[in-house]
Amino acid sequence: MSIAFLSLGSNIGDRVSAIQQAVNFLSGDNSIEIVATSSFYETEPWGKKNQDWFVNAVIAIRTSLSPVELLRVCQNVEEKLGRKRQNEEHWGKRPIDIDILFYDDIVFANEILTIPHKYVHMRAFALVPMLEIKANYVHPVLNKTISELHEELEDPEDVFLYGTISGSNTNG
Repeated sequence: MSIAFLSLGSNIGDRVSAIQQAVNFLSGDNSIEIVATSSFYETEPWGKKNQDWFVNAVIAIRTSLSPVELLRVCQNVEEKLGRKRQNEEHWGKRPIDIDILFYDDIVFANEILTIPHKYVHMRAFALVPMLEIKANYVHPVLNKTISELHEELEDPEDVFLYGTISGSNTNG
């Protein structure tokens, strides 16, 4: 079994409910076990600033799925919750977004997936929730902890504590 860290975000409709529903769909998959969840954070948009703010969270999962299989499950959950990738603007608004941040300590890239996520080290909205779950996790390419990456952010977007996922636990 592998450990993966997923970032979940939404800036359309009931943002918190969208993330909760996504977590429920993921936990309903027999090949995925949720092992830790961060709090919810309200976050300034990254990349495209002139849109509504997001609510973001990070979860740690234990899974028997390969990285590509996990990506497909995540994209299926996004579709169930109304995401239509073909109609959306790059870094634009979305009802739900699920990104694989890390998968064990592997480094992997193909035409559809890059692990670790290629922007994770630049995004406060991903690093701040990761701090709650595994602050000492070492980025397998940059060889720095999540805490170190967060400290090195040059111009981080605003990230504010918004609430907790029901039944959340953390393993900092």
